[in-house]
Amino acid sequence: MSEQQPKISQCKALNKIKSFEVDHTKIHKGIFISRIDDDIVTYDLPPFLENAGLHSLEHLLATYVRSSEISSKIVYAGPMGCRTGFYLLTRNIDHETVISTLKETMKFIAEFEGELPGESEVECGNYLDHDIPKVKEYGREFLDVIKNWTIEMINYYHFACIYSTN
Repeated sequence: MSEQQPKISQCKALNKIKSFEVDHTKIHKGIFISRIDDDIVTYDLPPFLENAGLHSLEHLLATYVRSSEISSKIVYAGPMGCRTGFYLLTRNIDHETVISTLKETMKFIAEFEGELPGESEVECGNYLDHDIPKVKEYGREFLDVIKNWTIEMINYYHFACIYSTN
């Protein structure tokens, strides 16, 4: 007779993680600091995107920043689990440089032509799910939002308190 395993919630109280404390009904496009852990800064780049465009954005964003002058300072560049945007994790780099690099990255994406990096069946486990016209649209839209972005705007509270009270 097999013994039934207890549920995690029966074993330990689960802490609410920081990203679940953000009220996603109030967040909008931009560049925000989600958290800082020692020398690693997590930037939140919202909003929600449909899958094929998000997937193509992942390929272009990650490839561009990992090919940029700050490549050695990139810890992670990719989608959030809920697909509400992207995380960019950096180490030992100032916010102004990150903002500037993201502006360059979005310009590159908005004007992208050619073969998508990592698009082949060998390189990508989901190679059929891409949308170049959509990713270019996302690049144009995001660049329009961040073109005048400054370090003073990088805090979620710059626009309104978006932390939930639950």
